[in-house]
Amino acid sequence: MDYTTLGRTGLRVSVAGLGTGGFSRVGIGQSEDHAVTIIRSALDLGVNLIDTAAVYGTEGVVGKAVKDLPRDSVVICTKASKPVNDPAFTVANILESLDGSLTRLGLDYVDVFQLHAVPPAAYDYVRNEIVPALLREKDKGKFRFLGITETSPNDHEQVMLRKAASDTPWDTAMFAFNLMDQVAREVVFPLTLKNRVGTLMMFAVRSIFARPAQLAETMKDLVSKGLVPADLAASDEPLGFLVHPEGASSVTDAAYRYVRHEPGVDVVLFGTGNVEHLTTNIASILKPPLPEADRTKLRTLFSHLRGVGLEIPPFAQERRAAAAAAKG
Repeated sequence: MDYTTLGRTGLRVSVAGLGTGGFSRVGIGQSEDHAVTIIRSALDLGVNLIDTAAVYGTEGVVGKAVKDLPRDSVVICTKASKPVNDPAFTVANILESLDGSLTRLGLDYVDVFQLHAVPPAAYDYVRNEIVPALLREKDKGKFRFLGITETSPNDHEQVMLRKAASDTPWDTAMFAFNLMDQVAREVVFPLTLKNRVGTLMMFAVRSIFARPAQLAETMKDLVSKGLVPADLAASDEPLGFLVHPEGASSVTDAAYRYVRHEPGVDVVLFGTGNVEHLTTNIASILKPPLPEADRTKLRTLFSHLRGVGLEIPPFAQERRAAAAAAKG
């Protein structure tokens, strides 16, 4: 495993971070024991940063997986979201979420507590009302560092992150960056680097880069809109040019490596539901950068695109629908 320092936090973290949301949710759908095995396997491979959230439903298994470890050997990040159908973030709900996370995790504190999926319109309220209340909880020892995450599918220009990365309270930021959605290179990384904000990358690999049929259909759609060259729609493997002896072993391999070696990236988050997939993901993140010619081609082809590969996971959509129905 390779390690880096997470911005100004001083935390020494693995460059590969285990995400427990997304499509797989560390395999919790099979059983809690299976999910605990996945987490412990990641820890055995040197991963020491685990990201969870109240909404993921995985805090409990994270707590089980780390309960016998020295507390300073693992960096635990969790998040509080705005409840479904609530018109705004509220101080009471966020503080309740923080306390609930500590209970579910079985921890006295988390290393990074993040406000999750903050849209641009909510930023000023979050900054002026939620942050002061959270900093008082920080003073009580409930968390060490404060982070923020974007609502990637709904903020393609990363307007909120541009504000947050220039603001003082945020020690970390989680946001999207992938080989077909490169906005952060121009508008976020310069700010996080300048202000030493630790970065956690999400959406490095979404279903589009793991499902060839979806990638091919997406490329055809982009071609039909005149957004990418026509020849990319002529193949069932439009990113096949990345796979060659001196390059990547697969599109997924290329996607992880592309993000990992972008200046300004600290941690690449990945999800998994089985051990084989876990080891493959980590291996890709630890490989050298893609050849410069491939990186240049990706930038030329896709740097102008917005919102590609940022789809909301089906489980999240289902949960939102169920929560909305429950509230009538």
